[in-house]
Amino acid sequence: MTAVLVAVAAAPPKRFAGGGYWEATKGEMAGWFEVRVDGPGRRHYRLFCLLDYEAEGSEKPLLVVVAGLDKPFRTVLSDADYEGVRSLGRSTGAAIPARRDEALRPQLTGMCRFVAR
Repeated sequence: MTAVLVAVAAAPPKRFAGGGYWEATKGEMAGWFEVRVDGPGRRHYRLFCLLDYEAEGSEKPLLVVVAGLDKPFRTVLSDADYEGVRSLGRSTGAAIPARRDEALRPQLTGMCRFVAR
């Protein structure tokens, strides 16, 4: 997942071709992005991200990692799971415009920041 995040953060905004590992979400999750990785034990792992277009001190948007979830193979996340991700994005200020707290300082050489749950 780290390799996908680094590649996405280094690419021009909305230009990364993720090969199934990086996907724009749809519907109620429009505006969000998802890192998708399959792991051991036939589990799917997901990181939910936003692009911060108003990040101070950055020439291009910062990649904001808001939440991570996992699920059994060939299942779907619940509506409550997705609402939890959106709520976390709202409560942390990760939604645009982003909150500028010291705790949310950019990571990955200034291209990405992580919001802990």
